Amino acid sequence: MLEIVLFALPRRDTKPLARALLARFGSFARVISAPVQDLLSVEGMGEAGVAALKSVHSAALRLLRAEIMGQPVLNNWDRLMAYLSAELSRERVEQFRVLFLDNRNRLLADEAQQRGTVNHTPVYPREVSKRALELHATALVLVHNHPSGDPTPSRDDIVMTQQIRVAVEALSVVLHDHVVIGNGRWLSFRKEGLL
Repeated sequence: MLEIVLFALPRRDTKPLARALLARFGSFARVISAPVQDLLSVEGMGEAGVAALKSVHSAALRLLRAEIMGQPVLNNWDRLMAYLSAELSRERVEQFRVLFLDNRNRLLADEAQQRGTVNHTPVYPREVSKRALELHATALVLVHNHPSGDPTPSRDDIVMTQQIRVAVEALSVVLHDHVVIGNGRWLSFRKEGLL
């Protein structure tokens, strides 16, 4: 598949480059989601190759997102987890996202609220609440990733989730869940009895 994507490179045998990328990153998914600078550090990789790989990554995420947009999110949990895993499981820093839902639990918006470090992302209940009001959302699903790959929530994750729950419930907005995405695994606060 990498050879086909890289075939757009002018007059070049793409097989050695595809092999080098797989050796460095381990899988097709990790190659297309790798940071630009890391891709450029592979010998033979240039701007055109990076653009081709990033186009495929972007297209894959758009396809997965299209599967959940306008649909009741809670009834399409497997599709939602596929999208969130593709979006977040290979991130190298924590990212905190909020899924804003309408009164039928259809996705209004999926927005990154914060990007943090390898093990922390500051989140502000006031900002989450403000954005929910701006979008006329009636429900939320919180999502963040753990770059370590282990989706077990920290004590700070649990406290922050409760603070957001209290803040949005005062505005008649329901917090359905908080999902932590690891590498190939995810954890639901609701299913674990943490919410």
